[in-house]
Amino acid sequence: MSVFTEKDEKVLLEHIVKLRHDPLGFVMFSFPWGQENTELANEDGPDDWQREFLIELGKASEEGDISGEVAQLCTASGHGVGKTALISWIILWFMSTRNAPIIKVTANTKNQLETTTWRELGKWHEIMVHKHWFHHTATRFYYVHNPKRWYAAAIPWSVTRKQAFAGTHDQSVLMIFDEASEVEDVIWETAFGALTTDGSMMIAFGNPTQNTGMFAEVLEGEFAHRWHQFRVDSRNAKKANQKKIQEWIDDYGEDSDFVRIRVKGMLPRTGSSQLISLDSILDAINNTVVEDVYGAMPVVLGVDVARFGDDQTVLVVRQGRKLHEIEKHRELDNVQVTEKVVRLIHYWQPRAVFVDGVGLGAGVVDILKHGTWGHIIIDVNMGRSPEDKKLYFNKRAEAWVKVKNWLNSGADIPKDDDLKKDLQSIEYKHTVNDALQLESKTDLKARIGYSPDCGDSLALTFAMDIHEEAYDDDYEDSVMMMGESTGMTGY
Repeated sequence: MSVFTEKDEKVLLEHIVKLRHDPLGFVMFSFPWGQENTELANEDGPDDWQREFLIELGKASEEGDISGEVAQLCTASGHGVGKTALISWIILWFMSTRNAPIIKVTANTKNQLETTTWRELGKWHEIMVHKHWFHHTATRFYYVHNPKRWYAAAIPWSVTRKQAFAGTHDQSVLMIFDEASEVEDVIWETAFGALTTDGSMMIAFGNPTQNTGMFAEVLEGEFAHRWHQFRVDSRNAKKANQKKIQEWIDDYGEDSDFVRIRVKGMLPRTGSSQLISLDSILDAINNTVVEDVYGAMPVVLGVDVARFGDDQTVLVVRQGRKLHEIEKHRELDNVQVTEKVVRLIHYWQPRAVFVDGVGLGAGVVDILKHGTWGHIIIDVNMGRSPEDKKLYFNKRAEAWVKVKNWLNSGADIPKDDDLKKDLQSIEYKHTVNDALQLESKTDLKARIGYSPDCGDSLALTFAMDIHEEAYDDDYEDSVMMMGESTGMTGY
């Protein structure tokens, strides 16, 4: 409930309306910068690059009102520069200074959108001086007196739901793409068609992970002349983790594509170091492998046990080129995970069960090995040495390359958005000895906002070749070796 008197409300409204073309002034007015006993007690306002963007946004807003043209701004940045906070300020500014605006916000994944972008919006809404004007839910933010026509919506993008980004007849429409490099071109094209009314804006943010696609085009390509471009180097951002950035530079080299993308906010020279192509993933989704091809192959089960609250425990069932099943679970303890595994064991009768035994998975391995199900339980440590030490840095890199080759050989996988995104997300480099090394799990999760649990579970099924022959003592010994710790985690 508002603590403002009617007179206070009138003064507040009159002041905020005057900030229609002054988003920086709005941000400085609306939040308690430097005020004691607040979250911003030690802050004096936005970072320099954020200030520059907000000033330019104000100019574009005013020009758009005069000319009727759509204001279009894009920012390519390194990691950790504070773009999510800026997105939140822009949403709050647009919602507060327009009459019945509609804002549509998307990101590269549903998890990124809901747990990062929208959560940050909720944080800034809570400390805004006029927070009582609006209400915030998990996917929607709206004016309390006009929720149907005055709102911002979090919309995960999907090529099958591209009409969610189609136009409306409202005059104040704002489209925001977070992690814009990962948004497919068809969504961009639909959004372009939506922005046909006066006062509309489109803003895109992201790490420039690909030198092709619409984000690359608006930054430096065919459509660049229509956009206001910004580039933010993480080394110049006060919120960025400078220690981590220096580690990346030391590990990958300042002139590497990894540093160009993650630190400098620059397009890669030769494209993203993407291990698995989108084409091969789509081919596998559209492919059908008949039972005559896979029926004689052993069934294997992969189990990736969640390590953190926002990750998933994923179980996959693979038989030769056929990926039969993907099960996803959240917030299960080790006993509950084991129960899920045992159910699949009883149904599929797998030749072997691969479990990521690092971390929480160790408990699942222990329970399964003490059972009486008569199946080989393989405790996998993906940080162990690979079979081919010249080609691969560790077992994880080797297994993921096998996934790549499996997809290219004519695999059949279900249409699953999580798996598709996971397979696309993996990037690699070569060590000084020319061994292929995957981006670390910590860096990967920091970059994409989630752990690729479905992909990791599939990769587990390639940790060791499973043959038709009966298992001999040497094979049993090799299985036990899979679980031994070497101290080299590679994560």
